[in-house]
Amino acid sequence: MPHLLPLRHRPGMSGPPEKLFGLVHEDDELLVVNKPADLVCHPTKGDEYSSLISRVRLHLGQADVHMVNRLDRETTGIVLLAKRDEAARELRKLWESGAVQKSYDAIVHGHVGPESGLIDEPLGPDEVSPVAIKDRVRTDGREAKTAFTVASRFSRAEGNFSLLRVQPQSGRKHQIRIHLAHLGHPIVGDKLYGHDEDCYLALVERRLTDEQCRRLILPCHALHAGGLTFNWRGRDWQFNADPEKWFSGFVAQ
Repeated sequence: MPHLLPLRHRPGMSGPPEKLFGLVHEDDELLVVNKPADLVCHPTKGDEYSSLISRVRLHLGQADVHMVNRLDRETTGIVLLAKRDEAARELRKLWESGAVQKSYDAIVHGHVGPESGLIDEPLGPDEVSPVAIKDRVRTDGREAKTAFTVASRFSRAEGNFSLLRVQPQSGRKHQIRIHLAHLGHPIVGDKLYGHDEDCYLALVERRLTDEQCRRLILPCHALHAGGLTFNWRGRDWQFNADPEKWFSGFVAQ
């Protein structure tokens, strides 16, 4: 198993990273990157390396760049950026229309029974949770659908796991994480929708214990945005990105 830094000493917390991000594609109008784990997309009060958009500005040497899609801090994978205003407007409309196909890899707890399935459960705020950003499945929520197929089932010393290929058919906040947890197979390392949401609060409050780290198994949740397909300006575009070594190493071991 690859070496993993403890959660309290995550990469990127201070000093320049080994690399800004993985470069998937670049031309005069588009920049497609493979976002690393534990990196927010939006600017923060940190240094110039503390967000993806600030790293992109360093790479391009320009401030005027538009992020078309976003990923959660711990989610790795493809983020599309537009270098020009017109391209950004067109691509955002494409996203809003639901014409973009997105594919994710997720490592979840347990051996998922069916080879494939569709989770069709509406989502809305979790008003009971002390975590303000947390959502849940609720009958009066907004429609949300997530399709999945089982790529592999495997076992390790820590337990049984499944690698899933996931295709969200809507774009709700935390959709994949909530739906898979609702299925009874939360994503490995998920501090908010895993077995104990106090792990999330502990992380925010800087009181995460060694025992909580052990139960989480991985320092970041194992969700990777690996594929993006859409038609734009009369051309079919497809981008793919491999997960980080800690992700693929967990499956391989």
